[in-house]
Amino acid sequence: MNGQIEKADKPAWGRWWLVVTYAVAMAWVEAAVVFYLRSMMDRIVPYQPDPLPVMGGFAQVELPREFATLVMLLAVGVLAGRTWRARLGYAAIAFGVWDIFYYVFLKIMCGWPHSLLDWDVLFLLPMPWWGPVLAPILISVLLILWGTFASQFERSPDPGLSYGRAWAMNFAGVALALYVFMADALAAAPRGLEAIRTALPEKFNWLLFGVALMLMSAPVWQSSQRVLARKPAQTETEANTESISCRRSLKS
Repeated sequence: MNGQIEKADKPAWGRWWLVVTYAVAMAWVEAAVVFYLRSMMDRIVPYQPDPLPVMGGFAQVELPREFATLVMLLAVGVLAGRTWRARLGYAAIAFGVWDIFYYVFLKIMCGWPHSLLDWDVLFLLPMPWWGPVLAPILISVLLILWGTFASQFERSPDPGLSYGRAWAMNFAGVALALYVFMADALAAAPRGLEAIRTALPEKFNWLLFGVALMLMSAPVWQSSQRVLARKPAQTETEANTESISCRRSLKS
């Protein structure tokens, strides 16, 4: 029985790599779709006048496609994990890897982005998100880190450990980051859909985003501390197991 528990607690790097491989492949598909769409609209560089003609005739297809992408990333996490924490962890890994390689593949396909500070339309739901390419990549790094901790090193939840404060900070950071991304769209909202569609941001609030990023990193920090704290205990358990095995060998 102890052997089964110990085996279940070991990192499942095979699953980790399978999820990463899926996310990389999906990133190529996403980049190809965006490349085709932007080529048709003459919007390889999204930061230009009339940036979102897609919100016209293509909106009824593009918006559900974005939602379907999220469903696919969540689904692979659910299939890969054995506990709900591990499932969310794998989904976070898939999203982070997918987002980073999406930009890598766009660069290969069309030469854009020219730098990590190029503006991009990050998402369209519930309204356009604008930000430099670097901003979602930093969030993706946090997702990969937390997802790895959650799926590989925290597969036996500690009932005595409270995650409430860390996740409250994380949710506050997410809300703050969403505000930063959608600030210009929110400002244009009183003037109607056309104003939202044509709004171009002029300045990204890096200070506020930095605060949001620190808040979002709270679960990553807590998970890393927990993993580091568990190592001595795991080493002692392994030593005890080895000692018991030696005594059994001597008796036999």
